[in-house]
Amino acid sequence: MEQQIRFCTTPDGTQLAYAMYDEGGKTPLFIVPDWASSQESFWELPEGRAFYERLGRGRKLVTFDRRGLGASQREVRDLSLDAQRSDLGAIVDHLKLGRFDVLSFDSPTAVPFAAQNPERVRRLILWGPSGPAGAEDAARLQAPRSMVELIRSNWQLARRSMASLQYPDGPVEKQRWWSTVLRESASPEVAARNIEFRMTFDPGPFLSRVKAPTLILHRRRSRVSPISEGRAIAARIPDARFVALEGEINTPMAGDHLQIAELIVNFLDEGEEEQAPAAAPTGLVTILFTDMESSTALTQRLGDAGAQEVRRAHNTIVRTALADHSGHEIKHTGDGIMASFATASSGLGSAIDIQRAVAAHVEQHPDSPLGVYIGINAGEPIAEDDDLFGTSINLAARICDHAEPGQIVASDVVRQLAAGKQFLFSDLGETELRGFEDPIKLWELRWREQA
Repeated sequence: MEQQIRFCTTPDGTQLAYAMYDEGGKTPLFIVPDWASSQESFWELPEGRAFYERLGRGRKLVTFDRRGLGASQREVRDLSLDAQRSDLGAIVDHLKLGRFDVLSFDSPTAVPFAAQNPERVRRLILWGPSGPAGAEDAARLQAPRSMVELIRSNWQLARRSMASLQYPDGPVEKQRWWSTVLRESASPEVAARNIEFRMTFDPGPFLSRVKAPTLILHRRRSRVSPISEGRAIAARIPDARFVALEGEINTPMAGDHLQIAELIVNFLDEGEEEQAPAAAPTGLVTILFTDMESSTALTQRLGDAGAQEVRRAHNTIVRTALADHSGHEIKHTGDGIMASFATASSGLGSAIDIQRAVAAHVEQHPDSPLGVYIGINAGEPIAEDDDLFGTSINLAARICDHAEPGQIVASDVVRQLAAGKQFLFSDLGETELRGFEDPIKLWELRWREQA
C-alpha cells in the first residue's frame, strides 16, 4: 500500500490531515490515534507499515492527525471533547463512509462517538483504554500532573520521559525515535493541554450506550494505563470482550505487532457478511423524509460551525431512530434524510421517536435550536443504484415540504396501512401539493399524545 495524505476542513474551520489506504471492499476501518501521533512517522516505521498493511488488507483503512498535531493545523484553541468528536464526524462525512469499524489508540473521542452513532459504528476496538483517576486516587493523578509541569518547563526532558514510557525496555534507538516524533508532531502547549484533557475525561456516561461489539486489548504491565482500568471499562460495555496481552510496551506497533494485528482482523472479520448494505427495498414500502427548519437562518445565527453541530444532532437522532425501527437510510438530502421501511407502523414509530428526541435535544440545548419537518407516504417506488424513484417518492417529499416544524404529516394510504395500530391522527383535509394535479388527503400524526 501507498500512503495518501489528504486534507479536509472541520465545521469550525480547522484543517485536518488524513491518510487513506484503499485495498478492498470489506467494512472500512477508521483508526483514531492517541494525542502523540504522526501518521507519516508511523508509516516510515517498518513495524508501523506492516501493522497498517495487515489491517488494510482487503479493506479501506483511514487514519488522521488530530487537531494541533502532525500535518493537521497546529494552531488551535479548542481541544474540547465536542471539537475532537466533531473532527471524527467531519472526516467520515467527507469520505462518505456509511458504516465502518473503529480502532482507537486510547483516544477519549472514540467511545462517545460510537455511543452517539450506533447506526454507523459496526465494531469497536480499544487499545489500552483508561479512565480518569478518582479523588481517592491521588497517586494516579500525580503522575500526569507532574508530566504536564515537566512539559511546560523542559520539553526535551519531558519527551525523553514519555519515550521511556512508550518503550520501557528500549531499545534506545526506538526511544530516540519516539522523542523525535513528539518534537515534530506537537508543540509543548498542545501536548500539555492534551494530557490535561485526558486526565479529566470520564468515559463512564458513554460506556453502557455503546451498541457495537467491542474488543479491548490491554498490556498486563502497561505503565501508562493500568490493566484494571481496561477491565473496568470492558465490564461496562454491554457486548465487550477483554484480552490481556503480555508486556509493557505502550503501542501495538512494536514487538508482537503482527499477532496483535491478527487479533484485530479476526475480530473485524466476524460477521463481515452481515455488513453488506441492504439493497433498496422493492414492492410496497413506506417512505419518510425529514428536513431541518430554516437552515439558512440557522447558519446566519450560529455561524457555519454552530449550524453544522445542529445538523449533526439531527443526523444522529434520525439514524438512531432508523436503527431502532429497522429503517433503511436511502440518502442524505443536505438538510434532511430520506429513509424507507417495510411497514407503515415502523415508519410512523420512527417518526415519533425522531420528534421526541428533537424535543429533548431542544430542552437540553436551548441555545442550539433544532426543528424538524417529517413527511411520510407509501407506495411501490422504482429501485435503482441503491436509490428509490417515482411518484410515491415525490409525494413523500412534497408532504414533508408541507409540514411544520415538529409536525409529522402522512398521506391517507399510510393512515390506512396503520389502521388498528393505535396511532392517533388528525384530519388535515385535502391539500394541493406542487407537482400533483389533484388535491392530496393528508393526516397529522399526533405524536405528543401517543402512548
